[in-house]
This record gives sequence, structure tokens and C-alpha cells, in this order.
Amino acid sequence: MSILRPAIACAVGLLAFLTPAHAQTPLQEQADPAGQGQRPEAEAEPPRKVVPRSPELDDLIPADVVDNPEVWATPQTGSASEKSAAAPDLEGSSDAVLDLEAALIAPTPLDVDPESSLADAQDLHELAELPQVREARVGKSLTLAFPSDPALFPESSAFLARFKALSTIEQLESGEETVSQLIARAGSDEQLLADMLRTYGYYDGEVIRQLSGGRRDRNLASDNAESRSRARDNALNPQVRFDIIPGIQYTVGSVDFGALDTLEPSEVSDLANAFEMTPGDPLYSDRIAQEAGDLRLALADRGYPFAVVDEPSILVDHSRREGDIKVPTQPGGVYEFGAIVSDDPDFLSNAHLSKVARFEPGDIYQASLQSDLRRAVLATGLVSSVAVIPRETRAPSADQPGEVALDVALDRAPLRTISGGIGYGTEEGVRLEAGWEHRNLFPPEGALLVRAIAGTQEQLASVGFRRSNFRARDQILTIDAYFSDLDTDAIDARTIALRGTFERVSNLLFQKQFSWALGAEILRSEERNSTFFDTPVPRQTYVIGGLFGRALLDGSDDLLDPTRGFRAALEIAPDVSRTQGETSVYTRLGGDLIHYQPVGRHVLAGRAHLETIVGAGLTDIAPSRRLYAGGGGSVRGYAFQAIGPRDEFGNPTGGRSLAEFSLEARIRTGLLDGSIDLVPFVDAGSVSTSPTPDFGVIRVGAGLGVRYRTSFGPIRVDVGVPLNPDQFDSAVAVYISIGQAF
Repeated sequence: MSILRPAIACAVGLLAFLTPAHAQTPLQEQADPAGQGQRPEAEAEPPRKVVPRSPELDDLIPADVVDNPEVWATPQTGSASEKSAAAPDLEGSSDAVLDLEAALIAPTPLDVDPESSLADAQDLHELAELPQVREARVGKSLTLAFPSDPALFPESSAFLARFKALSTIEQLESGEETVSQLIARAGSDEQLLADMLRTYGYYDGEVIRQLSGGRRDRNLASDNAESRSRARDNALNPQVRFDIIPGIQYTVGSVDFGALDTLEPSEVSDLANAFEMTPGDPLYSDRIAQEAGDLRLALADRGYPFAVVDEPSILVDHSRREGDIKVPTQPGGVYEFGAIVSDDPDFLSNAHLSKVARFEPGDIYQASLQSDLRRAVLATGLVSSVAVIPRETRAPSADQPGEVALDVALDRAPLRTISGGIGYGTEEGVRLEAGWEHRNLFPPEGALLVRAIAGTQEQLASVGFRRSNFRARDQILTIDAYFSDLDTDAIDARTIALRGTFERVSNLLFQKQFSWALGAEILRSEERNSTFFDTPVPRQTYVIGGLFGRALLDGSDDLLDPTRGFRAALEIAPDVSRTQGETSVYTRLGGDLIHYQPVGRHVLAGRAHLETIVGAGLTDIAPSRRLYAGGGGSVRGYAFQAIGPRDEFGNPTGGRSLAEFSLEARIRTGLLDGSIDLVPFVDAGSVSTSPTPDFGVIRVGAGLGVRYRTSFGPIRVDVGVPLNPDQFDSAVAVYISIGQAF
């Protein structure tokens, strides 16, 4: 009780301090020893009724307490009389003091859950208002919880992927986070999540942050030992969880395009359709920016090169749960194409750039055609960068569009290139190829090419001229003179030739659905079929002149590594051949059909190739013009040109008809970040001496390949085994090259 008394005294003193001065009794005034409390006689008031006063604070505190408070406050261990002497005399107010003591010690303690707190109670109250959720783990210390019902938040998958890319916790996670670090990062992520909800149109959404497991873990912590253990683990390994409560999604209200309405109504309707957000659509703010860009492109593609579309704004009305979109637009006037002006005409002239363009002067301006011109100039390989800028040369009038010239600014690229390639086959040996070219030695786009091949079975030297974009876009004229020495399992030939080709081609920037080639060649060749006799057969001289044409229909999705679609090719090549005083005329016909079928992430590819020679007997056709099968681009498992008819001595004779079939599966793997594909394959081929295939002998090969994906196409390694070999075939064949087999 001695410890409690100072507190009681303080409380009583506080009550006295709070008592107003005018409530002092006349007794206090009379106790004034100096008589200063008396009023002058003339101002004397009637005598007041004397009421006994309560003791003041000064009366309750003995004088020795002020002089020695520590002794007074120390618990007394002496006799009752000593304690009584040391205690102050409360002078009749002991009942009030005892009542105050009782009030301070009387309340009954509340039962306290050692695993709960006031914060927990608040969380449990909020928990009852939350929808059922499903959790998505983002990192080892971060979890998001979304409504279990997909209809409440259909964008949850896209939302989660976007958050993973932007999360501060995910990006800075090091494995040794402290609670304070996690809280700081969680604050940033909480704001990010709130902003993202508004991006998806959820302007009333909530993000509830929880640390170390959150409400649900603490609510379950007392249910079983496992839950309690999880709660303890969370204290040692802090976790952050965000409950995403999206609420109601806002929609598009009205859309205002500014000055766009000044155009013709039909034109306004067409342009407004480029902004693919209409009243009632979800209010996706990032999509609004995207659609504003589409509107800008639509204006530029309909003759408005100087149109201005400012940043869109959204006025959100929470009462309607809608957002009104404003896209300030100034279309400007309509223009048509004028001249194309090169800033380096000696390098690429205005006339040559006009051939490359897909428009004529007087056509209505289209930004897509301007962009196409830029890509075409880049595709020449002669420039490192190019800019195409429209410039007004005539202002539009009421009855006539304006005119813009396109200024083309060029930066020259290095014009000389050295190239090389390597290939290997167990049956063909090594093949090395090197080339040098100057791509603009004869401007514009006139190139000089020098090429050489050194290999186990082939040697070649050639020099050529190539004019790109000849007479029109993507047309190439090539003239090539070469000497070759070929010694395969089927042919031994030394040839000198001149060949010219005029073609329309695809390239990496412009893959065409239809391409073609026309050409002519003249050659003189000394050749024979290879022989296994010790005394070789003498070479026979052939002089051949021929024409050829090829057409390709390409419906595939990629030039180098297609995954879907088809390719169909047809080739015709009439020849006139003279040997030993005899002249023969014959025609080679061929067709190729390839199909690519995606199966999930994988691709099934199939190929059928047919070819025939009509118009001459087999012996009237030079061995190098006959048909053979086998090799990396034909029937794998066999050597190059090793499949074909043979005479009674085993010497290859070639044939006049050919049929080849291939099937392979290109299986994606996760190796090296998905750069490795496995390719099991099976090939079959048959060569006949008649113009139509008789399938008398069908050679079949099978094996497994590996593809390593690069930016310039796959590197291919195939290992094939002949399934029905003859005595001339090896047990296994390996092929290494660049590109798919077909």
C-alpha cells in the first residue's frame, strides 16, 4: 500500500488542480493571515455559509516527504506504530482514498490469447468480408491472391505476368531479406498493384498487404501443430502476401476525337474504326494509348502525313463507373506522293529509288508505303541506316490534295564482303566454300562476285556479275562464268560454263508468296560415270545449251525455319545436247511439295519430290544431267548421288525418273534455353531408267538429327543409317550444314 499511496496522492492532486478558482470556499479566504482576502467595508458582501472543506494536496503531503521523498516512498518494514507515524494523516478523507484505491485495483483482468493481438482481431474482422481466393506464388517471399471465381477478375493471368516483370520484391530478392527490407519493398509493390488495377479499369479495387503469412495463416495457427509450425517459420522467414480485390471494372463512356469530326462523315467513320474501343468496353488505359497510336497510323495511311494525335486523357466518373476518353486530333490536309530525292544520288540515284518504291507520283500518300521504301533500301545491304522524311512541296487546296516529296538520307555501309562456309558428310567428305564480293562496284547495286569451292569431291572457281532490283523491285539479274571438277560416286566431270539467271526472289525482309526464275546456260563438259574398274572408261565430251524456268509458291511462315504452311515448286528445263556428232533434245520436269504442321511446340515436316526426263534415251543424256538420289538433302543414310541404277559391273548409270519422300519431327527441347531441337527422320527414294518411276528398288534411310538455333538459321547435324543398303553403302552417314534439310 505504501507504493500505491504516491499514485493516489498524485491523482487527488490532479483533481484539486482541475478545481476552478472561483469554487474556493470562504474558509480559504478567512485563513489568509495577512487579511488581504478582506474587502473594503463599503464593498463587504453578506456573510456566507461555512461548509467544511476537503483536504488540499498540500495538506495530504507531509513536510518531510518534500525534504526526503525516497525514504517516504520506501516500503516500511517497522512496526505498525512506525508505519502510522511515517504515513500522512488524511484527516477524515480516508474513505475517499480507500474508494480510489479500490477503483485502481478492482477491475478483473481480461483473458488474453497469447497468439492474438488487436491487429489480429481487426484482420479477422476484415477476413469475413473477403471473397474466396486462389494463391499464385511469385517468388520465395512473395505471394499474390486473386478471387477464385475467374469472372471476378478475368485479367488475372495477364496481371500476374505483368507484375512479375515489374515487382520490386521479385527483382531485388537476394535470399537474405530482413523484415524491414521486405516491408520497404512491399510498399512499392503495393502502389504498383494499385496502379495496375486502374490500368485494367478497376478504379475501386483494393490491395491488402500482409506480412509473414497474413490473416489466414494466423487464423489457422491454433488449429493444428502443422499450422502453428508454419506460423513460426513465417516469423523466421518473412513473407509478403497481397490480396487483390478488384471490385467492379469500369467501362468506356464517350470517346471524343477532337477536330477529326471536321472531315467527311464517311471518312470519320473509317478513321474512328481504327480506334477499336467503343462505349461499354473495359476501360484498359494501356490499350487506350495503343489505339491512339493506331489512329495516328490510320490517318497517316489515308493521306494525312502531318496529322497530330496528342496523348489521350480519361475523365473517370465514379458515379457511372465509366471513363470518358478524349483523343485530341488535328488531321491536317490530304497529300499525294511527289518525287523521291536521294541525298547521295551517285550512290543510289533518285531513279533507282523510284524503281524500289511500290508507289507512283500522284498516288495518295500512305505511311506504310513510305516505311516499305525504307525497308527496301535497307534490304539492298548497301546502307547502314536510312531515313525517309516527307516534305511538303505543295499545300492542299479545296479541290486538290497537297504534294509531299520523300527525302531519303543514306549512310553508306561497307561494300566489300568476305564470306565462307563449311560442310561435311561421311560419304562426301569435306566441302569448304569462300566468296568475295563488292556489292556496288557498278552503281546502282551492280556487284562483282568471286567464289571458290574446295572439297573432297568438288572443286569450283567462278566469277559473276549481279544487278539487284533490276528493272523492278526484288528482281535480280545474274551472269556467272565458272569451271568445276566433280568426282562423286556417280559422276566424274570437268565442266566450263556460262550461265545467266533473271529472277524474282524472296529475302529475309520480304518473304514472297510467289517467286520465279528464268535462265539460260551453255556448257562444255568432259565426263563419265564413275567406275570401279582399274582401267577407267574414257571421258566423253558434251556441248549442251539449255533453258530453265522455276516457279515457287510459298505459304510457309518463315524463310529459313518454317513451322507451318506449305511450299510448292515446279521446274522445267529443256536441253539441246551434242556428243560424238549426235544431237539430242530432251526436257527435265520436276515438282516439289513440302508441308509443315505444328503439333504444340513441335513441328512435323513432310516432303515429296518427283522428277522426270523425257525426249531422249539414257545414253544420249550426259551423266551430269541424269537423275540420282542420296545425300543430306535427299535420302539421308546414303552418299551423295549413290542411289540409282547400276550396270552389270556395279557402275552407276543414273536414271530418267526420280521419286523421293521424307518425313521428320522437329522436337523442341529446353536445352540451352530452347536452342536445341531433336529431329528423328525417315527418308525413301527410288530412281528408274524409264521416264516414269517403277519403284523397282526403294532405298530407305532413317536416323536422328540435332538442330542448334541461331539468328541466321539452324545449324544441322544429321546421323542417318541405310535400312536396306547394298554392298556399296556404308553403315552410317553424317551430315553437317546450315539450314533445315527441307
